Amino acid sequence: MEDTSNIFGSLVFSDEVMEKRLPRDIYKALRKTMSQGTHLEQDIANAVACAMKDWAMENGATHFTHWFQPMTASTAEKHDSFIEPEAGGAAVMAFSGKALVKGEPDASSFPSGGLRATFEARGYTVWDTTSYAFIKDGTLCIPTAFCSYSGEALDKKTPLLRSMEAVDRQAQRILRLFGDTGTKRVMSSVGPEQEYFLIDKGMFLKRPDLICCGRTLIGAPPPKGQELEDHYFGSLKPRVAAYMKELDEELWKLGVNAKTKHNEVAPAQHELAPVHTTANIATDHNQITMELMKSVADRHGLACLLHEKPFMGVNGSGKHNNWSIATDSGANLLEPGDTPHQNARFLLFLVAVIKAVDEHQDLIRASAASAGNDHRLGANEAPPAIVSIFLGEELTEILEAIESGSEYRGGGKRQIEIGVTALPHFPKDATDRNRTSPFAFTGNKFEFRMLGSSFSVAGPNIVLNTVVAEALREFADELEKSSDFKRDLAALIQKTFREHKRIVFNGNNYSKEWAAEAHKRGLSNLRAAVDALPEFVSGKSMVLFTKHGVLTGNELYARYEILLESYVKTLHIEALTMIDMIKGGVIPACIDYQNDLMAALALKKTCEGIDSLHEENLLGRISILSSSLLKRLDTLEEALSEPKDERDPLAHACFYRDAVAGAMSDVRQIADKLEALTASKYWPYPSYARMLYSVV
Repeated sequence: MEDTSNIFGSLVFSDEVMEKRLPRDIYKALRKTMSQGTHLEQDIANAVACAMKDWAMENGATHFTHWFQPMTASTAEKHDSFIEPEAGGAAVMAFSGKALVKGEPDASSFPSGGLRATFEARGYTVWDTTSYAFIKDGTLCIPTAFCSYSGEALDKKTPLLRSMEAVDRQAQRILRLFGDTGTKRVMSSVGPEQEYFLIDKGMFLKRPDLICCGRTLIGAPPPKGQELEDHYFGSLKPRVAAYMKELDEELWKLGVNAKTKHNEVAPAQHELAPVHTTANIATDHNQITMELMKSVADRHGLACLLHEKPFMGVNGSGKHNNWSIATDSGANLLEPGDTPHQNARFLLFLVAVIKAVDEHQDLIRASAASAGNDHRLGANEAPPAIVSIFLGEELTEILEAIESGSEYRGGGKRQIEIGVTALPHFPKDATDRNRTSPFAFTGNKFEFRMLGSSFSVAGPNIVLNTVVAEALREFADELEKSSDFKRDLAALIQKTFREHKRIVFNGNNYSKEWAAEAHKRGLSNLRAAVDALPEFVSGKSMVLFTKHGVLTGNELYARYEILLESYVKTLHIEALTMIDMIKGGVIPACIDYQNDLMAALALKKTCEGIDSLHEENLLGRISILSSSLLKRLDTLEEALSEPKDERDPLAHACFYRDAVAGAMSDVRQIADKLEALTASKYWPYPSYARMLYSVV
């Protein structure tokens, strides 16, 4: 392998590359557009496009694509070559500023939630100058936003960029009150930890449920799961180590700061964690990471599973979204600091987050809602569906001292000028970690642990940015009118914590006692995705998103309908796949086994003195279960064929949750019992034990 410093970012049209290849005036104009959002003139775009094309071709690229993130589970790209025909049959390699800045994919062929009709096909991709272009598989990929002909956002990037601007505007208002006139930009930063499973590709190809649905729809528990806790942080198996090594190298070439890799709790489960970067770039990088995880796995004869719960009975996979906000000079606004000025500023931003999460807990829960994540949340491996904040004992005690007006004694008696007890020098590990908390403060950031592993981090960060922007707006509105800033700042911190401390919980979020306590506190417990998703179109959410210019009412309704439609389609595909597997594999296997058992039983009965009770009992149990399986399969098929009113997306989704998912659960229960009784040579699909321990 080449030296990491040489390969890192080698396939990225980075700031360093731009500075070297662009004339100084062009580079400065582009940097101004990137940092301040100023208009990009056509001559500037032409110069950038020319330099970008030359660099890309030197690195083996022959095509370019506008790489965007529609409202699907993946990214999208349409490839065009650099070839431009000339008179006489010749051709040149060219790339214009117009082609760099704008593309025109078919907007009607992507989910739009009713924003676009089938005959209204025109849509636009627009270059996102804040995210660097890169080369993937011989194609220059230009990160872009995707919107309709009439300007509605049809993607995940556009509202994310809007939400980043919202938090920037309101955070700067707060910083000005503290005398900070130098900060030009405040950015939300994200570091998404990515969990995943690796199994042998041969096993994967024998499981129609994994191929079509990403998770196993049937499967008896293995003799050994994660009970011995021997896989977590264990030594890497050679095939896994080789895979991780190549994955790191490929990610580094694309400028992804892949930092940490290790075995996770479940057998065959692993994790990759990057260094934090701005929310927009972190989102792009995570999409690249998920794509490369699968393609690199294929080269190693492996299959990478990103579903939230690929195997029932062992831990599922999440994506821990580490969120913070920082200034353009690198100051983390959630860093406690050790000076009075920083302490007061930190405390105000901290209680802004507490207020935001408390007031918009249902919306935050909705941002982590999906059919896949319903199998994971609350399963003693992930946070429950109840949103709460973990602060740790020290920070909680400080805020409680502020609330009561008493001195904080944990770090000594020290007051700062505004009357708020000062924080001691705050070490990043001042308290234990709480892996059961959905939203935990971890030193200088919050770790949002509810996300499923297959999620784009755009949606949750759109919500986090916007709800915090709203809290900061309210704070700024109040403090800008103040005649005594220090007095009113202290009072605001005190009042905010008093009114929103119910959301703070430092204990075991898995316990039944917490569910009861959360109910007493008035916290929501939206267990299923269909319970949470309507929050996107509540009056409260409509006001929030439109006020900050993040999403219009039409865009919110569109996303709501797309999410419900995705939920229904996911369950529908799973149900059809399950029916095919039972009819085409399980039932024939059980018939073959029963026939052989009957033959063996008949042979035994011809032999005097040989006991056949065991075979009779086994045959009887399999026969009874097979009949029960067919009856439950009939119930599932009837549920799928039942007429439904698709004009009401929520009612449609609720029907699939209650009738279809319930019938699938009943089918699985019987199928798994049959697998445990059927000889392995008859069972048509690889078992859990074979899949989970297939990589050596």
